[in-house]
Amino acid sequence: MTAKLYNLFFINLLETLLDYDRSLFYFLNAVFTNPVFDAVMPFVTDKANFLEIILLSWFAIFTLTGVKGRKTALILLVIVLISDQTTNLLKELFHRIRPCTALSDVRLLVGCGDSYSFPSNHATNIFATMLYLSYKYRMLSPLFIAIALTVAYSRVYVGVHYPLDITGGAVLGAGISFVAVTAERKLLPEQKMRGTD
Repeated sequence: MTAKLYNLFFINLLETLLDYDRSLFYFLNAVFTNPVFDAVMPFVTDKANFLEIILLSWFAIFTLTGVKGRKTALILLVIVLISDQTTNLLKELFHRIRPCTALSDVRLLVGCGDSYSFPSNHATNIFATMLYLSYKYRMLSPLFIAIALTVAYSRVYVGVHYPLDITGGAVLGAGISFVAVTAERKLLPEQKMRGTD
C-alpha cells in the first residue's frame, strides 16, 4: 500500500512538472517573442554558423598559449566527447519526444530534428565547455556564461526543446565540467607544469 502511494505521488508530481514545462515552453516560444529574436535565435542555435570560429579559437588556445593552453584544448575535446556520448545515452533512456513533434501550435524557426529531446545536447555541450573555460580564464567568465545562457535559451525559442530539456542539459554540463576540473586538479596539478612551458 505504501509503495503504491509513493508511486502515485511520484506520477502526479511528474505530470505536474511536465504540465508546467509545457506551459513555460509555450510562453517562451509563442508569447515572449519579438522580431529581433526571430532573426537572431535561429542563427545562434545553429552550430554550423560558428564552426570556423570554434575551430580557430581551439587552434589558437592549443598553439599560442604554451603547455597550459595545450592541456586546456585537449581537455575541452574530452569534455565535448563525454558530453555527446552521455546525452545520447540519456536520450535513448528517457525517449522524450521534441515539442515540435509532440505539440501543436509550435513556432518552429529551424528544422525540428529527429533525435529525442531530453537532455538537450546543445545545452550540455555549451555549459560543459563554457563553465570549464570560465574556470581557466576567469576574467572572461561573464562572457562565457552569457554565451551558454543564450545558446541554451535559443533552443526553446526556436521550438526544438522544452525548458526542462535545457535545464537538464545545463545541470549535466555543469557536472561534467566539475568532474573535468576536479580530475585536472588531481591528475595534472599546475605545479607539475612549471618549467615545461
